[in-house]
Amino acid sequence: MGIKVFAPASIGNIGVGFDIMGLALERPGDEVVARKSDTPGLRITKISGHSGKLPYEVEKNTAGVAALRFLEHIGEAGRGIELDIYKKMPLGSGLGSSAASAVAAVLAVSELLRTGLSKRELLPFACAGEQIASGSFHADNVAPSMIGGIVLIRDNATLDVHRLHVPRGLYVAVVYPQLEVLTRDARAILKPEVPLASYVRQSANVGGFIVGLFNGDIGLIGRSLRDEIIEPQRAGLITGFYDVKEAAMTAGALGCSISGSGPSVFALCANSLIAEDAGQAMQRAFAQHGVESQIFLSAVNQEGAQVQ
Repeated sequence: MGIKVFAPASIGNIGVGFDIMGLALERPGDEVVARKSDTPGLRITKISGHSGKLPYEVEKNTAGVAALRFLEHIGEAGRGIELDIYKKMPLGSGLGSSAASAVAAVLAVSELLRTGLSKRELLPFACAGEQIASGSFHADNVAPSMIGGIVLIRDNATLDVHRLHVPRGLYVAVVYPQLEVLTRDARAILKPEVPLASYVRQSANVGGFIVGLFNGDIGLIGRSLRDEIIEPQRAGLITGFYDVKEAAMTAGALGCSISGSGPSVFALCANSLIAEDAGQAMQRAFAQHGVESQIFLSAVNQEGAQVQ
């Protein structure tokens, strides 16, 4: 017998909030099963749905590192535990796949050992695992996947994390094109300097987006969901991006941008009907560029990771 945990996909950045905001989806997501073993130490015994791309070595796997750092923290590094990882979302999609595995693993191990620790207390270990894939310690995917909702990370180093209000009816269309964009590569192209005018506009957009969420002001949310800094630098990595974005906006989306480091593109919408229309329009735009894609429609997941 073991403990099975589902951790949802997430949209990092949400366009305007590079490395400081994230949103949890209902589906897709990853599952991890943790069970006790008579063999000392942590082992990964099964990985499915990864096409042979993920390592079984604990120190090279995001789920393995997250669980191991947690076990070290509680003084149980020698405890015999086996992890089975079920990848049920695309790798390298910009939907927080590595974060979901790390979140599911550390929560499953915590529940297996009945530590009584809260999801927030487990965040540092999930972030340590996700860092293996992204190359940096940030929680814009890990935090929403773990605790759900739309999340603001005021400070990544101290994990000063805050849930934001989610207006009723808000819905997301995510289109994952069959393109490869590696997180490390997408971060490497970013310029360290930001023009003052862009910084001012981006700051105003971040503030406007948050105020719009708390006031339920759909119009303000839409006006604020404009990425002045990161999107222009990464758009070239995604074939047909601006045509896809235009298609979503024409279909009525509040805003459209790159999910995490890409290649997935998300459209935030006022309701599920608009989200469906926007998602289909985005797919058609990708198809016109000869790119096949997969669509995910979801409300904002308010629960985060859950024991199944």
